[in-house]
Amino acid sequence: MAGYGAGFALVCSLFFLWAIAANFNDLLIRQFQKALSLNRLQAGFVPFVFYVGYFLMALPAGLVMRRFGYRAGILAGLALYATGALLFYPAAEIRLYSVFLGALFVIASGAAFLETAANPYSIAMGDPARAALRANFAQSFNGLGVFVAPLIGSRFIFSGIEYKPEQMANLSAAAKAAYHVSEARTVQIPYLVLAAIILVIAAAFSMVKLPELRAPRATFPSGHALSILKISSLKWAVVAQFFYVGGQVSIWSYFIDLVKVLRPDTAERTAAYILSASLASFMVGRFIGTALLQRVSADRLLFVYAFTNVLLLATAVVTNGWMAIVAIGLTCFFMSIQFPTIFSFGVRDLGNLAMVGSSYIVMAVVGGAVLPLVMGVIDRTTGSLQLALLSPLVCFAIVSLYAYRLIATTGAVRPTNAPIPSEMTTS
Repeated sequence: MAGYGAGFALVCSLFFLWAIAANFNDLLIRQFQKALSLNRLQAGFVPFVFYVGYFLMALPAGLVMRRFGYRAGILAGLALYATGALLFYPAAEIRLYSVFLGALFVIASGAAFLETAANPYSIAMGDPARAALRANFAQSFNGLGVFVAPLIGSRFIFSGIEYKPEQMANLSAAAKAAYHVSEARTVQIPYLVLAAIILVIAAAFSMVKLPELRAPRATFPSGHALSILKISSLKWAVVAQFFYVGGQVSIWSYFIDLVKVLRPDTAERTAAYILSASLASFMVGRFIGTALLQRVSADRLLFVYAFTNVLLLATAVVTNGWMAIVAIGLTCFFMSIQFPTIFSFGVRDLGNLAMVGSSYIVMAVVGGAVLPLVMGVIDRTTGSLQLALLSPLVCFAIVSLYAYRLIATTGAVRPTNAPIPSEMTTS
């Protein structure tokens, strides 16, 4: 990293920032139900809008960076992120759900730019022989953000004031209005602080030394970008990633509500701390999974992890209380290696098309928009959020089938800790 130490530190901060944005959503789902009198299905539009933003902006972000460079792309992403965070202030004042959703879309658009740029930069900043070490070190800050977000959010977004339905019914109209206004405003300070931090990082990025990146011109199989999806390994990776992200976001989005359903006497902040502990196991699982990949083929480990999640979710559906909560929490540990493993199988044979293929796999995170709504529909239809866990169960069953197909068609392939493939080179 000779000459790029400060730049690499800033790139690592990007991994942390988009994890904070995504995992604050898990708290907003609960908070908006209180502040805006939403049901769970309506609150499920939080991840929907966020991941639709990712889906729509993944390819434009790549095009902007090819045209204007990666520094410009990062600055654009930070500007969008900060703008979305600032919009939370007026949204809380007028208490319009649509304005909150618009702000989240802007944040997600910025995060899509940051995620598109961060991986190539983490690879390019230094000795190519140590690229894997840099990439995995940078990714660890994403895991840190996943763990820290519920701790920060629960302290500053959740007020600690909760009313049961019968208590709300006994409040006067003025008291109800004051409660809703107060709960809506709890998001203002956290997002203002977040916006200020982002603007400081943007200022630093505008001045720090960064490598200039360039990409060779890609030649598509049939002359257009969509034809790359004819490559079987990429096509099935996109499908698997759609369902993996859908299952992951479904569980994380409704985790606090699930704890409240399974243990009604649990306070919101306590439920958020349980979520944070579960997400810590996600971070630990990534380190353990990385070690296991030195001894176990990636396709087999992916199958074991995904199928274990199927069994855990089945346990959560048929049991109650702490047993069900622990089963749901343990799914995070076994999610840990799934995204990067699916990613690596999807792009490993693409050569100089890897960056384009990566964009399609990033677009597959739109599963995080669709599947939580499915879970919300099941809850709304059956009146059982616990039964709605069948939706992420099916998602992980599909990932298990994908892994089984890899085992059957490719044999024991053992990717090492290599970073996500990229054709980016320094100039």
